[in-house]
Amino acid sequence: MAVARLQLDALQVLALAALGVAVGSWLKQRVRALDRLEMPPAVVGGMLWAVLLLVLRDRWLNVDMDMVLRDILMVAFFTSVGLNARLRLVRQGGPQLIVFWAVAGAGALLQGLVGIGAAAALQLNPLVGLVCGPVTLAGGPATAIAFGSTFEQMGLGSATTLGIAAAMFGITAAGLLSGFAGGRLIEKQGVREAAGALRRPVAERPMPSAVEAEAEGDTAAGPLLRHVMALAVAMGLGTVLSRAIERAGVVLPAYIGAMIAAAIIRNLDDRFGFARLAQRQVEAIASVALNLFIVMALLTLRLWELAHLVAPALLILTAQVALTWLVAATLTFRILGRRYESALMTAGYVGFMVGTTANALAAMQVLAEKYGPAPRAFLVVSLVGAFLIDFANSLVITALANLVR
Repeated sequence: MAVARLQLDALQVLALAALGVAVGSWLKQRVRALDRLEMPPAVVGGMLWAVLLLVLRDRWLNVDMDMVLRDILMVAFFTSVGLNARLRLVRQGGPQLIVFWAVAGAGALLQGLVGIGAAAALQLNPLVGLVCGPVTLAGGPATAIAFGSTFEQMGLGSATTLGIAAAMFGITAAGLLSGFAGGRLIEKQGVREAAGALRRPVAERPMPSAVEAEAEGDTAAGPLLRHVMALAVAMGLGTVLSRAIERAGVVLPAYIGAMIAAAIIRNLDDRFGFARLAQRQVEAIASVALNLFIVMALLTLRLWELAHLVAPALLILTAQVALTWLVAATLTFRILGRRYESALMTAGYVGFMVGTTANALAAMQVLAEKYGPAPRAFLVVSLVGAFLIDFANSLVITALANLVR
C-alpha cells in the first residue's frame, strides 16, 4: 500500500499548533493526572500530535511541514523573557533574591558538570549529558527545544527529541518530589512557627509608579502594538548582537542576543519611560508565543530516533534528580536561612530545577495552604524561576557546550 504524503504550509502549521493548545487544555481539564503533574497544555497537545504522526508515519501518511514560524516564535518568547528582566524587580526581591538566583545558577552549572561526566562514563556524546541536565531540568521544555537545533548542528542528531523526553521526565519527577521536599524540611526542622512573622503589611508592599500603573491599565490595540513593536526591535537588534558573538567563535542559540537586547530596552524604558512597557502585556505576548512554539516544535519530533538513548538517558536523569534533591536538602535550605520561607523556597528550587516554574509554585501553594503564607518566598521563586534562571542557565549551557564540542 502506497504511503500518502501531505504538505502543510506555515499558516496551516500555525492552525494545527493553535488546535493543539486547545486540545491540550481540554485534556488537562478531564485527565486529573495531567493536572496534578502540572503538564503545560501545549506539551499535552503537542505530544498527542507527535504520537499521532509517529503512528501514521511510513504506514498511511507522511506529513511535511513548513516550520518557519516555529523559529520566529521561539525567539519571540525568549525576547519577552528579556523584556521582563527588570532591575527594579531584582531590587524588590532584596538580597534573598540575589542569593537564590546564585544558588540556582550554581545548581545549573552542577547539573551540567555531572551530566558531562556521566555521559563520558557511559561513552556517550558529552552533549547528551547537557541535554539530560541544565538544558531540560533547569531549563524545561522550551529551553530543550530552543537548544535542540543548536546541539543537532554540533553533532547530536536527536537532541530535540531527547530533550523533550528528558523534560517530561523532569516535570513528572518535580511533581512528585518538590512538595515533599519542602514539607519534610518544615516538619524535620520545626520551622512552622515562623510562618506568621513573614506576612507583610500592605503598606510595605512596593507600589507601581504612575507610568507603570498607566501602562498596566492599557488594553487597547494601540498599547498592544507598542509592546509588539518593542519586541520586534529587540529581536532585530538581537540578530546583530548574536552574529557579533558568533564571529568570536562562540556557538549559541538564536535567541540569546535578542534576550540581552530586550533586557537593555526594558531597563532603559523603566528609567526614561519612552515605551511604557507593562509586565502584564509582555507576559500575555510571551504566553501566546510559548504555547504555539512548543506545539510546533513537538510536531517535528523524531521519536523513532530515541530508542538507543533511553536507558543511558534514564541513568543520567535519575542521578541528576537525586543530586538536586541532595543539594536542596543539605545546602539550599541552609544558605537561604533555615526558616519557614527557606523551606518553601527549597520546594520551589526542586520544582523548577527539575521541572518547571509551574511545578515549583504549585508545590509551594500546597505547603502555604497547610502551614501558612510566605509572600516573599513566592515573589523570589517566581522571579528566579520565570526568567532570571534563563539568563544564568543559557550562559552555563553555552559555555559548557562550546567547551566540549
